[in-house]
Amino acid sequence: MSSLPSIIPISDLRQDTAGVIKRAAASDEPVVITQRGRASAVLVSARSYERTQHEIEILRLLARGEADIEAGIGYDLDQVMADAREFLAAED
Repeated sequence: MSSLPSIIPISDLRQDTAGVIKRAAASDEPVVITQRGRASAVLVSARSYERTQHEIEILRLLARGEADIEAGIGYDLDQVMADAREFLAAED
């Protein structure tokens, strides 16, 4: 991500929507849309949005796992590994 975000007024978005979308997709950088001089929306490429959603899901899973560990819920790693070795040995 570049150090300075791309910032455009909403009037520029209205005048050249296709161009702004192409630039956002090509650069994979967010475009901040302003209204009356203040940030009001952020435009991101579909690829960037999907990557962000995937990363958020990973973080949710990690947080849930951490909460389970704190609550004493789950399985002991040594037991899981032993079960996996036993399962794999049975496949041979």
